[in-house]
Amino acid sequence: MKVLVTDHAFPNVAQEERLVGEAGASLTIAQCKTPEDVIAASRDADALLVQFAPITAQVVAGLDKCKVIVRYGIGVDNVDLQAAAAKGIPVCNIPDYCIDEVADHSLSLTLALARQLPQSDARLRSGIWKITPPRPFPALRDMTFATAGFGRIARAVLERARAFGFKLAAYDPFVDAGVFEQHRIRRLSRDDLFRTAGILSLHLPLSAETKHFLGRAQLAEMGEAGIVINTARGGLIDTVALAEALSGGRLHGAGIDVFEVEPLPDDHPLRSAPNVILTSHMAWYSEGSIPILQRKSGEEVVRALRGEPLHNVVNNVK
Repeated sequence: MKVLVTDHAFPNVAQEERLVGEAGASLTIAQCKTPEDVIAASRDADALLVQFAPITAQVVAGLDKCKVIVRYGIGVDNVDLQAAAAKGIPVCNIPDYCIDEVADHSLSLTLALARQLPQSDARLRSGIWKITPPRPFPALRDMTFATAGFGRIARAVLERARAFGFKLAAYDPFVDAGVFEQHRIRRLSRDDLFRTAGILSLHLPLSAETKHFLGRAQLAEMGEAGIVINTARGGLIDTVALAEALSGGRLHGAGIDVFEVEPLPDDHPLRSAPNVILTSHMAWYSEGSIPILQRKSGEEVVRALRGEPLHNVVNNVK
């Protein structure tokens, strides 16, 4: 049996090699960037381990032996889930790694923006000394921290925000009201979310329904005191509209770790927008998160090779 790593950016894949070897399979490593690259490398693969490579319907059509596609990560928007389901191939992700890392990054961006740390640092370095901030801002206890989504990461973010005294709220139509009550989080409708959130942190999967979840109209509802945080998926925000709102003073600030096109293009207006912190899709990272991700991905592949129940199937395989 052959397991193909379509692409990866890890120091090595020794864990995966050991795990699949113990299951009687061999590991082949590629660095595919296009569907054509994946097709050429995967014709005889029994399983795919995928980081960023595009697994399109055309790729899936050529997977005649494949028992599973495992995504190194939580999001699966680079995999055609419907095509894989129609082919009878389960697609799995790793939803229970880097929870703390992403939650920490989300709150770090929030605190830096809410307390105007980058702006105050820049002002001081320019030679201006003032004991009041560049712009007025409320106390954290007077701000509502709301998440779009109420899954593992959103709940971890909200618990961190609770420690700083924020008022807490969330929107998620797929989570029962009782779960919100259990966690002592105010439940919001989608319409209420944008009007209520002083800080809006996005924790949604990217799909046709959630693309540009935060657009020009929603940004206008948030108003000039609003802060937007995105450590989930770049396509959740219309980033051109976001840059316009920041540049026009219609939004207090934004902390963005993920982008529709990565790397972020040199000419993207977000690069020159004020009051924004940009990080390069690194919220997931710690020295501890990488080995956990690789181990759990390898273990899921091994379960598929052995015909054992899979832990995290995200498509509706018939």
